[in-house]
Amino acid sequence: MFNIKKQNIGLTRVVSALVMWAITIVATPSIAADQSAQSYPSRPIRILGMGTGSTADYLSRYIAQRLNDRWHQPVVVDNRDGAGGTIAAEVAAKASPDGYTLIMGHAGPMVSSVSLYKDLPYDPIKDFSPITRTALGVVVLVVHPSVPAKNALELVVLAKQKGLNFASAGNGSISHLSGELFKQVTKSEIQHVPYKSAGAALTSILSGETQVSFLSPVTAHAQLKVNKLRALAVSSKERFVGTPDIPSAVEAGIPGMVAELWFGLFTTAKVPKPIVTKLNTEITGILNNQEVKDAILLRGAVVSPSTPEELRDFLKSEIQRWTPIIKASGIKAG
Repeated sequence: MFNIKKQNIGLTRVVSALVMWAITIVATPSIAADQSAQSYPSRPIRILGMGTGSTADYLSRYIAQRLNDRWHQPVVVDNRDGAGGTIAAEVAAKASPDGYTLIMGHAGPMVSSVSLYKDLPYDPIKDFSPITRTALGVVVLVVHPSVPAKNALELVVLAKQKGLNFASAGNGSISHLSGELFKQVTKSEIQHVPYKSAGAALTSILSGETQVSFLSPVTAHAQLKVNKLRALAVSSKERFVGTPDIPSAVEAGIPGMVAELWFGLFTTAKVPKPIVTKLNTEITGILNNQEVKDAILLRGAVVSPSTPEELRDFLKSEIQRWTPIIKASGIKAG
């Protein structure tokens, strides 16, 4: 006679086995990711950058050295200047999703490129995994000493009367966007002259090839100290703690010229979350060290670590803010 009890026991065992098999299949990627994070990093890491001599370059090298010290693995900075940072960003976006390729992102490749390039080879939101914001700063409005304007309002008058040229680190860079914002809020004419990097823009204004620029304090500080450049304002509502001797845009009489300089570390999309978490923990730990805070402040920036989610939300808000300004200015890539 057919034994229903034995059949039920057998069926229960089969179902239990199937359930355990399904749990194992689902859990395997998570276990593998955790194990991968535990052994990470097991080989050299590169931080892709752009703008040799810029704040991004300084931050990348500073963080790379301290990660090297912590992990005893080479962390190298690989600068890919040109095209407003999109060259470096494309390389990072297409890298293997293993956490061994990072990028120090900022407004150029992550924000303005969205509006500037019709066929951008990457999506700043979809193709990257945010790690942490690293620092915030300001842009300094500087002029060559031969420019007779002693303050920002005198510069506006001079620009309307004679026209001036301003150097930037490339189309879509924050130095370019700041110049366009200055033109819009002051209704003055200053002709944009793009260069491949902040260092090249600095060289042009020091030589007198251009008269005006919007540079980071890191890029400009040495030349400001020896009076080879003159600072007229910083792009903030209040005086910036890193540059206390330079008036804010509000103090200088151009309150609409508020532009935040920001930097954040990203890696390729689909990097396992445990690796992103490990990177965030290590890097924010470095940034929260008082010695590091003081060192970066001396170069004109304030450390500003964040969670990956906070950096993603910040990036989205920056894209929303700058897109209409770029469209109104008629900026074109090139």
